[in-house]
Amino acid sequence: MARKQFDLIVFDWDGTLMDSTSTIVKCIQAAAKDLGLPIPKDNVAADVIGLALYEAMQAVMPGIDAQYYPRMVERYRYHYLAKDHELVLFDGVRAMLLDLSQQGYFLAVATGKSRVGLNRALNSVKLLSLFHATRCADETFSKPHPAMLQELTRELGQVMKRTVMVGDTSHDLQMAKNAGAAAIAVLYGAHGAEQLDACTPLYSAATVAALHQWLDENA
Repeated sequence: MARKQFDLIVFDWDGTLMDSTSTIVKCIQAAAKDLGLPIPKDNVAADVIGLALYEAMQAVMPGIDAQYYPRMVERYRYHYLAKDHELVLFDGVRAMLLDLSQQGYFLAVATGKSRVGLNRALNSVKLLSLFHATRCADETFSKPHPAMLQELTRELGQVMKRTVMVGDTSHDLQMAKNAGAAAIAVLYGAHGAEQLDACTPLYSAATVAALHQWLDENA
């Protein structure tokens, strides 16, 4: 049966496939506390999820001396490494990915995580072999720059108009728009519905089950 719209489905990782939003927020706050800096509120910390780590620290703490940003990154990594073995995929993610793979879609990840961090996460949940390609923030430009999607489509021999980006933040959706790809929002991650709706996604999924059904019926 011919594809309806897409050949390549690109997923964000944190807050889209892995249930890690609250852990990331707490680790950002713990890093600030370690350095005696003002502790960002939950919504402020959640807003920078999806950016490359250094850019995220600049965005979450814009008024501090620049010397603190590398230290924020180091303390964040310390706290995150202590927690990341506890993180799990959202319910239904594994079944959705296996189903899409069996249907013959190209699957990829575009994430603000580092290469080391993504590989560790993929190995932990045993999904490394399921994705045809992945791109991380320490390998190219940070979201919302279109480079991740441009590089993934080139690597896999795909075209942007038949590529869709699935993500939980406005950074993901804006990257898709900047690249000329379609975008799907998930409403169970870091950014709220109003913020995501402003990016005019093709569809907004309240749950993994709703996302899976939409992709089955429309992608």
